[in-house]
Amino acid sequence: MGIPMRRIGLLAVISALVFGSVQPLAAKPEAGVYACTFERGNAWLFEKGAYAERQPERVAFSISRVDMGAQTARLGTGEGAAALRTVQALSARHFIEVAGEGFLNITTIYDRDDVSGRYPAVHSRHFAVLGQPLVAQYRGFCDRKP
Repeated sequence: MGIPMRRIGLLAVISALVFGSVQPLAAKPEAGVYACTFERGNAWLFEKGAYAERQPERVAFSISRVDMGAQTARLGTGEGAAALRTVQALSARHFIEVAGEGFLNITTIYDRDDVSGRYPAVHSRHFAVLGQPLVAQYRGFCDRKP
């Protein structure tokens, strides 16, 4: 006595709707590296009951070993490396870092611009310093290196 094939098909459809689509099992990391630089941005520190604007620092890092099937990538900075999670969007890719303290850094790299040949990007930081919220958002570009 087995389960009728129609019921198995229905269960597969319901599972896909509830749990999302199945990722490929044999996905391979992409070759190459995104070299990202963010020259301009805004930052705010919450202290004494209000947000105060701060001058953000220039930010530069690389993203490599992008594997959209496994939803992973690797962040490289002058201070070390970290694991990233990825999300594919229409005409963009999101890279999410969960820092050791649980704070989030999110980078969105948009599709390559035909005029400049670069990848427009946005980088957001959601963290705290000594318990005080410090948030920043940068705009810049990434370049794809082989």
